[in-house]
Amino acid sequence: MKEGKVSQRIRYFMEKRDIDLTGLAELTKLDQGFLDTMLTENVYPPLGPLMKIARALGVRLGTFLDDQESSDPFIVRQSERESEFSVLAGKGKPAALNFYSLGKGKTDRHMEPFFVELTPESAKTKKLSSHEGEEFIAVITGSIEVIYGKETHILNKGDSVYYNSVVPHYVSCTGSEKAEIHAVIYIPE
Repeated sequence: MKEGKVSQRIRYFMEKRDIDLTGLAELTKLDQGFLDTMLTENVYPPLGPLMKIARALGVRLGTFLDDQESSDPFIVRQSERESEFSVLAGKGKPAALNFYSLGKGKTDRHMEPFFVELTPESAKTKKLSSHEGEEFIAVITGSIEVIYGKETHILNKGDSVYYNSVVPHYVSCTGSEKAEIHAVIYIPE
């Protein structure tokens, strides 16, 4: 996906639903300045805020990612996997998280599976978020820190965590090497 397509789709649904930036901020309870930066400068939010935007606009999170339909079984080859969006640490700063959708194109899905690269930048600012649903994370390489409510857990290669995402949470890389995870997010309709 080319840089900016997620923000273009958000703007498309805002226009379609006749929701301006102020209205989107009210519906999502997200800061209007944050939303403006995200939409104009392609600084993508963590998944929690992105899910709040999807819910406010009455669409699935996948609506921002999908380009085409496919049939079952849906297969994504590692060699064909493309970065969908990156969560930047801030304007002009490197990416903290790089998301690769593993369900893009399967329009009838109820889960959002991702391959995610977490860079050391992800540990610099830890802003917890929450949203309806559940998340499952399995660590492929490296080490991650999961802040869940008032608890902090370190997970290493082969470890996994499954939690209710209504509890404020944040996932980041630990150490100086990037970590890689598979994350599956379920958002109830």
